[in-house]
Amino acid sequence: MRISVLLPAKDASATVDQALSGLLAQRGAPPFEIVCVDDGSVDATGALLADAARADPRIRVLRGEGRGLVAALNLGLSHCRGELIARMDADDLVHPDRLRLQAELLWSRKSLGAVGSLVRCFPEPLTPGLRRFETWLNQTVTAEQCRNGRFVEAPLVHPSATFRREALDGGWQDLGWAEDWDLQLRMLESGWELAKVPEVLLDWRDWPGRLTRTGTAYREEAMFRLRAHHLARGPLRGRPFDIWGAGPTGKRLARELEAHGLRPESFYDVSPRKRVARGRPVRTAADLPSPGASLTVCAVGAPGAREEIRAVLASRAYREGEHFLFAA
Repeated sequence: MRISVLLPAKDASATVDQALSGLLAQRGAPPFEIVCVDDGSVDATGALLADAARADPRIRVLRGEGRGLVAALNLGLSHCRGELIARMDADDLVHPDRLRLQAELLWSRKSLGAVGSLVRCFPEPLTPGLRRFETWLNQTVTAEQCRNGRFVEAPLVHPSATFRREALDGGWQDLGWAEDWDLQLRMLESGWELAKVPEVLLDWRDWPGRLTRTGTAYREEAMFRLRAHHLARGPLRGRPFDIWGAGPTGKRLARELEAHGLRPESFYDVSPRKRVARGRPVRTAADLPSPGASLTVCAVGAPGAREEIRAVLASRAYREGEHFLFAA
């Protein structure tokens, strides 16, 4: 089994050497190559990658046209020779056992289309929101947890993920929202599973210029469109549903679902003062129907809300993934 590490880079001269050094120091991994795509850098990134390729034959460098991440990824994928495709970003740090451990997990479970790992965000201090996200990511590990959490956020951090090549059918797509989350949802829809090696194998760098902080595809409104698109073609297709959350988050999701011709039968909320949301009645937990009568889509953004809602629904014999799921 051969691994191709796919590493796009744009103006990454300050960090790309560290990223490559970590990859070249992998321990006990299957044979691997590193396919770097210099996506129109104007700094020293191209020269650094060229020097690295001359020094180590495992590194190959392609020149992209500066058309963005999705184009760079698909260009790189077309030149990858491995059965496994490991993503890596030019500004992150990798654990020396990453490729070995992820290849072993993929080899042992043929149902897995991709595996990730736990991550450590840096540098400190982290914002409260990023700290909560890191905690959620590192608690979302098993195939069941990744499937149940797929509409909250992308279960696998993109540069931590290693993909089975046949699971990358269609590659990455530029649809105006996060290409990595879209890919993972398409993989799950087609029957593949996702899971993680339960160890921190990637240090994930946060900085103001990171694409997920600056790109329009990663803005909140794009994420709601993505959720609605995949909910409509997946679990809500031909099925009645309710939305738990009559506040801004629930109503925002409902508005995006309306663009697909879908409207909830009811909203549910902890507040007894809310009566109507987007023309639908707002009910309380006491009004919940029997499990299975409809799918409850929980869309509440407040910290701790998921745990509270999960406890209420579990007390009513609702099973996550079957009778309810979270979408925020």
